[in-house]
Order: sequence, then structure tokens, then C-alpha cells
Amino acid sequence: MKKSARIFSGEILFRHFLILQSKIPDMSHSTPCVKRDGFTSSFGVLAATLGSAVGLGNIWKFPYMTGANGGAGFLLVYLLATLLIALPVMMAEIAIGREAKANPITALQRLAPRGFPWWVIGACGMVAAFLIMSFYSEVVAWVFAYILKAVEGSILSNDPQVTGSAFNQLIQDPLQSLLWQWLVLIFIGGILLLGVAKGIEAVTKKLMPLLFLLLLILCAVSLSLDKASEGIRFLFQPDFSKIDASVVLMAMGLAFFKLSIGMGTMMTYGSYFRDQQNIPTTTLRVMTADLFVSMLAGIAIFPAVFTFGFEPAAGPSLVFITIPAVFAQIPMGHLLMVLFFVLTAVAATGAMLSLLEVPVAIIHERFGISRRKATLISLLVLAMAGSTCALTNSSMANVKLFGLTMFDLFDYLSSNILLPLGGILICLFVGWSWGAQRLQQALSNRGQLHNQRMIHVLFFLLRYISPLLILIVMLKGLGLF
Repeated sequence: MKKSARIFSGEILFRHFLILQSKIPDMSHSTPCVKRDGFTSSFGVLAATLGSAVGLGNIWKFPYMTGANGGAGFLLVYLLATLLIALPVMMAEIAIGREAKANPITALQRLAPRGFPWWVIGACGMVAAFLIMSFYSEVVAWVFAYILKAVEGSILSNDPQVTGSAFNQLIQDPLQSLLWQWLVLIFIGGILLLGVAKGIEAVTKKLMPLLFLLLLILCAVSLSLDKASEGIRFLFQPDFSKIDASVVLMAMGLAFFKLSIGMGTMMTYGSYFRDQQNIPTTTLRVMTADLFVSMLAGIAIFPAVFTFGFEPAAGPSLVFITIPAVFAQIPMGHLLMVLFFVLTAVAATGAMLSLLEVPVAIIHERFGISRRKATLISLLVLAMAGSTCALTNSSMANVKLFGLTMFDLFDYLSSNILLPLGGILICLFVGWSWGAQRLQQALSNRGQLHNQRMIHVLFFLLRYISPLLILIVMLKGLGLF
């Protein structure tokens, strides 16, 4: 994957060198002519964008972090950080994509003034998307494997040691790890092969309502349990004594990473937005719905966890070890456990679609090849890179770079370097290169929307506040702050 990225970047650098030498005409603002697909309805836009934002983190990470770091107090800090960091960058990415109607690299080449390689933002996003998919696809593979285990009833036990043993057997079996990861990639790739409207939009329009329905069913059961009130207090009772500088930084980091920004997904999806779509309203709805999903997940999980005396701060093992033991003690637990892992798979699918769409769109448009071939190339590269993460707990357990397994290394590079770097560069591009007038034209739909005051505030945030806050998140992630 790194070699492919170097070859791709080298091709562009070589082209720009020849342009500067006046030996070939400037083709940097044009791409091979390809027919572009797009979203066909406002609900389709909302469903697809929300599908990108909602992921496995909504099911366990966000509820746990809220409860463990001050409850409602942490939630308030998170909401403020979202308004100052995530929403401005998300709106900017979508606006850039829709304005250029192109993949992230081509979009920035079209909109940027000549002489500065802003296209590197798109290149960073593409590499970040590959790195994230490499390890995220393996976690999603565990979820899909657990749907089958849940149906069989093999993990339905009230003994966490039994469920823990089942999880360890899965992740330590190289054949199972690779098989399930490849099945997930084939499933996601099959949806993308259908296109934007018939694939991404059609699937997410069905998955998002299903996600809410399953969550509501689980919430109803969970709230009927004996100690449901303890789980609710864990999530929503504020404890401001826990709010310190570390918690604030944690909330800022979560706000940035939660809505799929800095990795090219929102720019790519933005290129499929309809011209009349209200971008600010859509992003606010996505943020609200994403938060609602996270809260519902917490309501569905933690009353049961407290009722049966399990550890709410179990992290990833909460999904694969603790939750099956919880469902084993609930009426209709077998059926509810199947529903839970189907729900988790639904949440993961939307995120995977948006991630894989980034390289697919870039390869499809930059090289003028068919969408089918671009999807297959992306899947092949991803299968090779992802296999190193799939084998992290088995045959490649001792393979480490900089003291990190391949799973942890890909996570570190994407989360702590590429994503915040991409977010900072997007802010700098919009705030200092693209400018207030162009941003206003894009977000007001050429003056049809009367939202100039909001855009002025947004531009101020993008120019001064958001990049500074993202830099702080980046320095903390690197251990320098």
C-alpha cells in the first residue's frame, strides 16, 4: 500500500515538475472524462452521510467515555468541541466536494490557486482511509463472525470466561481472521459496485432506519431491568469534579474523530450532493442523529451491564465478551443478542462504505478506469494491507514496527497524524486560500439560502479556532502536549 501511495504521489509530482518546465500542458485541473453518479434525494444524502459518521464507536466507545468522564458534564464539553471543531470542518469538506464535483485530489486541484499543492490533503485522506480500513475491517469482521456465533448460541453464556475464550479463539485463528475480513470486504465491495445511488444511497436508506429500530427495541428491554436507573445515572448524571484538562482534550479528540472528517469521506460524499442540498442544515442533522444513536446505544447497553454486575469500562471487550454474558441472563436473550450484533454490523457497514468510497472515487476518476475496476483494485490493495492487521493476534503477533503491531501502527498513523493533519490543512485551505466569498457562495447555494451570518461565524472558526484546536488534539495524540 505504501509503495502504491509513493508511486501515485510520484506521478503527480513528476507531472507538476514538467509543467513548471513548460514541457507539457497543464493537465492538473482536468481529469479523464468519466460519468459521475450522485445521491438522488435529501433523505438519501442524510442517510449516507449519517452512515459514514455512525460506526462501532457509537455502540460502545462514546457511551462509555461519556459515563466514565463526568456524564452530562463530559457531554457538554463534547458538544462544544463538536461545534468548534467537527462541524466547521465537516461543512467545509462537503462544500469543497460539491463545488468541484470530484474526488478529493481533483477537487482541491480545481479549486486551489496554481502554485501550491493543496491536493496533498486528498492524498493524505486516501492513505488515511486505507490505513483505517486495514484495521477497522478486521474489527468489523469480528462483528460479522459474532452474528453467526449468536445465531448458533455458542456464545450465550453468563460466564465471561466462556465468552472471553470464544473471542480469543476467533482472533487467534489466522484462517478465521482472514476469512471473515475478506467476506466483509467482498460484502462492502459488492455494494459499491452498484454505484452511488443504487449502492451507497439505496443501502444506507434501509440500514439507518433499521439501526434506529433495533436500538429502540434493545432500549425498551434494557430499561425494564432491575437496575436500569443505575445505568442511566452512569450516562447522564453530571459529575463536574471529573472535568479537568485531560477530559477536555479527550472530548475534543472524540469530537474530531467521531464524524468521519479529515479522511476524505465527507469531501467524496459532498461531491455526490445535489446542488440544492442545504449543507449546514444537513450537517447539523447528521451531528444530532449521530449523538442520538450514541445515547440510545448507552441506554441499550449500560442498564443491563449494571443489572448483572459487569464492568462498564471494559472497552472493546464490552461488545465481544461482556455483552453476550449479559444477554444470557435476559428473557429472549438469544434473539436480542442476534439483534445486537446485527445492529453493530449495520453501524459498521455505513462507515466502511464511506471509507472505501474514497480510494474508489480517486482511482476511478484520476485514471479514467471503470468504477468496477477501481473497486476491485481498492479491494485487492486493502486485502493485502488488512491481512497484516488480521494476523496481528496470531501468526504476525511478533511482527512490530516502532514497538507497535501492524494493527496498532495503522491506528496510530491514521488517528494521530494523518487525520488531524488533514483537518488542519482543510481549515488553512478554506480560511486562507479559498476565502470567505467562495465559502459563502457554496454554503448559501449561490445566495438562495439566507445564512450569511452563520457562514461568517463558520469562516472565523475555520480560519482561527478550529485549526488551533485540532493542532492541540494532534499534539496530545503524539504525546507532545
